[in-house]
Amino acid sequence: MSLVSRIESDKSEDLLPIGALHAAFQAQRKAYLRAPFPSYDDRIKHMKAVAAMVLSHRKEMAGALHEDFGNHPAAPGQLIEVLGIVSRVEYNSRHLADWMKVETRELDPQIWGNATATVRPQPKGVIGNMVPWNFPFDISFGPLIDMLAAGNRVVLKPSDMTPACGELMARMIRDSFAADHVTTVVGGIELAKVFPTLPWNHLIYTGSPAVGKIVMRAAAENLVPVTLELGGKSPVIFTADGIDERSIGSLLGMKRLKSGQVCTSPDHVFVPRSVLAKFIEMAKAIFTTLTPSYSSSPDNTGIINARHRDRLLRMVAEARNAGCEVIVLGEDGRNAAPASRQLPIYLIVEPRMEMAVLTDEIFGPILPIVPYDDLESVIEQINVGERPLSFSIYSHDKRAVEDILSRTSSGGACVNTALLNGAVISLPFGGVGNSGMGRHHAVEGFREFSNPRSVLTRGDAPDLLDAFNPPYRTLEAIVAGAFEQIDGSASN
Repeated sequence: MSLVSRIESDKSEDLLPIGALHAAFQAQRKAYLRAPFPSYDDRIKHMKAVAAMVLSHRKEMAGALHEDFGNHPAAPGQLIEVLGIVSRVEYNSRHLADWMKVETRELDPQIWGNATATVRPQPKGVIGNMVPWNFPFDISFGPLIDMLAAGNRVVLKPSDMTPACGELMARMIRDSFAADHVTTVVGGIELAKVFPTLPWNHLIYTGSPAVGKIVMRAAAENLVPVTLELGGKSPVIFTADGIDERSIGSLLGMKRLKSGQVCTSPDHVFVPRSVLAKFIEMAKAIFTTLTPSYSSSPDNTGIINARHRDRLLRMVAEARNAGCEVIVLGEDGRNAAPASRQLPIYLIVEPRMEMAVLTDEIFGPILPIVPYDDLESVIEQINVGERPLSFSIYSHDKRAVEDILSRTSSGGACVNTALLNGAVISLPFGGVGNSGMGRHHAVEGFREFSNPRSVLTRGDAPDLLDAFNPPYRTLEAIVAGAFEQIDGSASN
């Protein structure tokens, strides 16, 4: 039996990952050509199957997250990776009929008669999704919902850094979808290298800018369109009037979400030098009151593996060795179990520009505090760097907020909160420049994974379309008349 036949009959578990990938791709391409335009009812059914799948496996998903991260609080995991998926299914289902409508465009009847011009959203075909480790279910199933709404077939590749989540995901998908519709391939670095080389109809990758460039180069060999959800340095600006308990509590809360292992997590914060001491004292007080034993708390997500934990600790050590003030928040004096890989929050005060905490994406519970004397210099510094995926402003001065927003660029932004723009299901999510390209979520996700096919249909009324056929005497007269009209309008 061929590889394609085996994947089509849902018996591919014993295939090597790269062989399974090729077989899945070929099977889905054949299936797409047999049925290239799923109906509205079928698309609704497919999306609802995703919601039913995550609801029925939610306890197993929580267990897999805990296993892969060493410790993972259940509530945020269930909110983001289960209820968030269900909400996106409900949102897309409410709006899908409007999104699928054929759009009529304007035509000049003097030229086109009663012809019609329309734009018809068409499924792209077979889409590959290279999923990161930090939100293994959300970034698998979230874009999947948009892809199914657009009528596509999908191959998911979970990260090998979350093996428990990847194996569970493969089983969930296998039990819920035919393999020639949605399937999962699980493997390591060699599979990751091969995945973007296939001639997908669209490819989405979520991860670092460095790897994003490699993925895009590989995809370019087949002219595959890509959506790149990348990270980078997501800055936060406080104005002096923004320094209050609510704002600082919000910032620290968002930094603690997933222990900073979120692509839109606050990476570093600019604080007016005149209120720097106030900022630090408030931050300490918030931790003392709310989470004094945070480092070993069940609410503290573990770092994904020992290598990443060591990388973060090296950043802290570099700052200490350089004489920076390092403030530890939530350290209870007890070492967490080694398997949990938990860390407290580290505030690094006034790091030097060449330090790793200001040059590299942190992706962990370290928050550099950069004091400033002049807001203009902060905006200039942000604009000189790469455009961030997310950008946050804490201020009660509406003019200052609008001024900062109008003079900076980012994939998304938050005002008086951080990170959460990516949680709003009606807003598009994505980066700009070094932080990525393309969007998913909401109607932008449907459009991202659809081909806006333009269709011109000639009518039966008299028109001038035959003027495009040689000889061009009629067309010459039309062109001459148009220029006469333009010249006459200009002279008036």
